[in-house]
Amino acid sequence: MSNKMGIHALLLASSLTPLLCAQADNADTANKSNNPLNLAPGANLQDYYTPRLFDSNLHTNDALLRGTLPVAPGEFIGVPQLLRATLPVSTRPDPHGGYSTGIGDLNLFDIFLLKTDGVQLGIGPQITAPTAAEDELGTGKWQAGLAAVAIDASPRGLLGALVQYQSSFAGDHDHAHVETATLQPFIIHNLPKGWYLRSTGTWTFDLKNDTHYIPVGLGVGKAWKGGSNILNAFIEPQWTVERKGDGVPQFTLFAGLNVTFGK
Repeated sequence: MSNKMGIHALLLASSLTPLLCAQADNADTANKSNNPLNLAPGANLQDYYTPRLFDSNLHTNDALLRGTLPVAPGEFIGVPQLLRATLPVSTRPDPHGGYSTGIGDLNLFDIFLLKTDGVQLGIGPQITAPTAAEDELGTGKWQAGLAAVAIDASPRGLLGALVQYQSSFAGDHDHAHVETATLQPFIIHNLPKGWYLRSTGTWTFDLKNDTHYIPVGLGVGKAWKGGSNILNAFIEPQWTVERKGDGVPQFTLFAGLNVTFGK
């Protein structure tokens, strides 16, 4: 009897091993694609559509063109770096009526990965250039500050946050001083076959005008391998649950396609 039970247990284990390996591989694929500290080149197209702002019938849209590039440790900087550039193509209400659509302000940051084992930790400088095509699409100011990321990755998913702070230091004198901070939690829960649940709403604080809004998102995505690359498509509705001030989003539909190269 014990021999038969041992054989049955061995057969069960051998049948489950490929399934468990596949699930682990899918989780690893999703984690690499969703982890903002993954040291791999990437290109993202993400879109934030807000159909209505509080206390108005106006809408906005921001399509983000984003690229990331890892830099290996060198002689002068002994830790890996991750360069990220984000260029928005925005739609905003035009003060003269209708809407304006065009390029917004370019944001660049350089994250130094100070800790790569266990909870990953990165911090570095950032700068925003006043590249907006129209006044309503940007701040008209050069801004500088810091960005910091902490991520805990496991087969279950990702848990962490991206924090950014910046303040204006130069630019058009006709535009007001800018000082902002954002907090973007990352909550990713992996599901079978590369599917995952996500919540990544960005909490935005206008420190100059003492206003803020805090959205909470709940969405779904799927990551899969395409040759040597990873593709990742997602959609995440986000609701503003706390705010101070008018003209901030009531509801935002966040969607995107991320490509991670060479992984």
